[in-house]
Amino acid sequence: MEIVDFLFQFAIILITTKLLGIILRKLGFPQVLGFIIAGVLIGPAIWGLIFNLNGYQLFPISSGDTNPYLKAFAEVGVIFVMFTAGLETDLSEIKNTGFVALLIALAGVLLPLGGGTLLGYLFLRDAGIYSWLFVGVIMTATSVGITVEVLRELGKLQTKVGTIIMSAAIIDDVIGVMVLSIVLTIAGANGSVSVVSSYINKNGNAFISIAWILAFFVFAIGTGIGISKLFKYMEKRNPYTRRIPIWSIAVCFLYSFIAQKIFGVADITGAYIAGLVLSTNHASAKYVDRKVSISSYTIFAPIFFANIGMQITFKGFDLSVLWFAIAFVVMAIAMKIIGCGLTAKCFGYSDRDSLRIGVGMIARGEVALIVTQKGLYGGLIDAKYLTLTILLVLVSSVIAPIILKLLYKNSDRLPLDGQLDGGRIEQNT
Repeated sequence: MEIVDFLFQFAIILITTKLLGIILRKLGFPQVLGFIIAGVLIGPAIWGLIFNLNGYQLFPISSGDTNPYLKAFAEVGVIFVMFTAGLETDLSEIKNTGFVALLIALAGVLLPLGGGTLLGYLFLRDAGIYSWLFVGVIMTATSVGITVEVLRELGKLQTKVGTIIMSAAIIDDVIGVMVLSIVLTIAGANGSVSVVSSYINKNGNAFISIAWILAFFVFAIGTGIGISKLFKYMEKRNPYTRRIPIWSIAVCFLYSFIAQKIFGVADITGAYIAGLVLSTNHASAKYVDRKVSISSYTIFAPIFFANIGMQITFKGFDLSVLWFAIAFVVMAIAMKIIGCGLTAKCFGYSDRDSLRIGVGMIARGEVALIVTQKGLYGGLIDAKYLTLTILLVLVSSVIAPIILKLLYKNSDRLPLDGQLDGGRIEQNT
């Protein structure tokens, strides 16, 4: 393929993702669903099936598996998405909510992980334990973006329940990314093999693999302390200059490279940790986030999510896949509500507040899609099962706001979106 052909395809991808994103947003769904649907429509599953004339396609577009340009842009897209997720993480909120949010997040990871693994065993008997485990890994991800918007609209974002939901979701993502890295590393499905980890762990011992992963986090945090101080110095001398976003992106790419090539950890983990490191400088982190988001959500992220849609195939899709999809969605939602809600109840939250916390954690979004794509590239899941994650994102994005609004019905609205009211902030409603 000549690069000029890809430029034409590039234009079509941007046009369709933007149009479908606007339509889905107006209907109350996340934009990323529009990006994915655009990918399905213009990809081999729909367009390639309809306009395949004796082997000649009028618009010959293919997924990132066979299109090197598309794969490269999609990979940068997922790196940017995870990097901005790290930049937007407020570590001070995690510190303030502390132990309770940590245990709620742990329950919100372990129960879906266990339930998903069981489901994988029941529906994918011949796939092997790593594929069963990966089904659970997909369920662990939480997307708090939709929940935050609903709580903000209701004026409950800065209540005790709202803060717990946000903090638990942040910790949930951190733990989920770690679990993903462990599973991909042990299964040898990272897409590329770390020369260093292969030398250290020649026999593929699981305990050594986990220890090497933990070594990455020690390295990332230790190095991150120095990087954070360096950025504080640069921010003090040259605040809000273009050099800060440029250096930040360089740190992101270096962390991604070191994570995968040296420690055998998924590159998206490195990008996420880089964002966490830079998030400690709140002023510059917000500035960098705005600058990176321009490139990310204008070009790279739409291509990444469209590429997911292009990999969807209806080949082999039968009644068994449909039943698997339904069971997957039900299990993923139920395990989050039960795990997070019961844990909150154990710490003295009322029945209604516990249910609010559980429901607030059920929404899935970008991270679940990213995890699924990584498993697809690693051979842990077949392309026909991409529909499971997309259906989960769709259903959870619809029901989470509806149930939350019902749970807060007849509840007093916090004035000025949770700001001070006579020197007092509502703590529990």
